[in-house]
Amino acid sequence: MQVLQAGGRHLVRLELDPDVLCQAAEEAGFTASAEVRERSIVLDLAAPDRPGPLLLFDGADPSNTGWFARCQFYVDARSGAVMQTPFFLANQRDASGKLNPRGVRLQILTELPLHARLPGRQPVTEKALLAVYVALLRGLAENGIALCGSGSVQPLAGRLETARK
Repeated sequence: MQVLQAGGRHLVRLELDPDVLCQAAEEAGFTASAEVRERSIVLDLAAPDRPGPLLLFDGADPSNTGWFARCQFYVDARSGAVMQTPFFLANQRDASGKLNPRGVRLQILTELPLHARLPGRQPVTEKALLAVYVALLRGLAENGIALCGSGSVQPLAGRLETARK
């Protein structure tokens, strides 16, 4: 982790290892590929052997109330931002443009404001971010992640016909 100064702003630059991120994803039951960019790491995550879709559901649907109460992460459907994290989530599509219910794309920002905090108001470090990342993977596979609002990110689980109207 480095502290950088950009004009009058101080930034934290995280030194995340893409191989460690892929290994953590594989341990959680995903296949993963990573692309390192200048200020982020983009991961394509898929669970092709999973019997059902990943648990990304429409938080506004009344039939999902039980999931909404249990989930640890909430995603803004318009921007894909995972609340209180430096993560951005997007749907994956197949060659014909249909949603892949067993795959998502995750962008992890590696440059953050010095004052940034993770859930629980913990300071951002590589170790803390890896723990939040593993919890997000567990949410996609086991607990559920709520999609709030409507926008470019579409739900993968629950009643899909109401979410796409």
